[in-house]
Amino acid sequence: MEEEECRESRDSTTPSLVILGGGQLARMLAMAAIPMGCRVSCVEREADCPAGWLAPVAVVPSWEDAGAVVRALEGCGSAVVTLENEFIPDGTLAALEERGWRVWPGSATMRQIRDKLLQKSVLAGAGLPVPAFAEVQAPEEIAGRAEAWGWPVVLKARCHGYDGKGNATVRGPGEVESAWRRLGGAEGRSLYLEAFCPFERELAVQVTRAADGRCVVYPVVETIQRDHICHEVLAPAELPVAVSQRAAELAQEAVRCVGGVGTFGVELFLGRGGQLWINELAPRVHNSGHYTIEACECSQFENHVRAVLGWPLGSTAMRVPAAVMVNLLGRRTGSGRVTGVEKALAIPGVHVHLYGKSRCAPGRKMGHVTALGPTVAEARARAVEAARCIEFGEMSEVI
Repeated sequence: MEEEECRESRDSTTPSLVILGGGQLARMLAMAAIPMGCRVSCVEREADCPAGWLAPVAVVPSWEDAGAVVRALEGCGSAVVTLENEFIPDGTLAALEERGWRVWPGSATMRQIRDKLLQKSVLAGAGLPVPAFAEVQAPEEIAGRAEAWGWPVVLKARCHGYDGKGNATVRGPGEVESAWRRLGGAEGRSLYLEAFCPFERELAVQVTRAADGRCVVYPVVETIQRDHICHEVLAPAELPVAVSQRAAELAQEAVRCVGGVGTFGVELFLGRGGQLWINELAPRVHNSGHYTIEACECSQFENHVRAVLGWPLGSTAMRVPAAVMVNLLGRRTGSGRVTGVEKALAIPGVHVHLYGKSRCAPGRKMGHVTALGPTVAEARARAVEAARCIEFGEMSEVI
């Protein structure tokens, strides 16, 4: 941050929040924090980022450069530090904590979550249901595990895997080598293996937990995934009450067992007989919770800010019977130029969120739409129609 700006933050009684990361999640966190009187700033690896529209951005060369991150915060006084992604090493967070900043979620929590193999071990050690998993250090180990568990299996990156970029479903021995190479195993990237869950549906729950253990849980939602990327979120999930309650309990216990503070996203698999497995724990506000901005009394973003600042948590109750969120994903490589917003806004109950990204790429999250309605089916029809109206990039650009 600029020295003058940080001095102002230090001398003011205004709550100060520093977000590590400047993507769309930081942008929406800032949008929630500013109306509550918070002074918000961000640290990111480039100045041209979605959160930069709303808050000053200090640029660092990399998250591994703890010294640069520390220097970016020097003079920011009693600012609370939070994060919008799990790419920041726990060593960097620990360096901030050692210098007196309150960091939520903290380095101890991130140490248990950032490495997904360790995350699975922590959850399993707490007695929570997870798919069978194992470390693999060579492609030759995969077939043996698959013979014991059954094909297919899922090969995953231990770190830095998201939006399908770190997962590969391996359906048989003939796909092992290509999956290993595609995920970077041949270049030394650390991978692990999971048994494929015979799931019927994918669910998600947002949990906000305060430092003193107070906790609120959002409604269980169903996520529609294609190629490991979330396309739609249906809220609430249409489930038997007992299954919904159990999913909420598992999500809350998962966040508690890692000492989480803030809003966390918990992804689960639902089996045909009602069995639940925890798929993944995300130590941040989550894509599957974007619907809460319009649909809940207090959004996941506002509750995250409340939790990390030590303020009372807000109600997670839905204000409408149903809401559906559809991600706006890039279809081509090119500019971030957007068209069709006015057509989407003409549909009743539709809310459009654009992230302000300057470049578009296939599968990149460029925004989302949320539609409200009396039923999930009606809200879904509105949201899907609105999403089809919006295009990114120039039509002349190569798909």
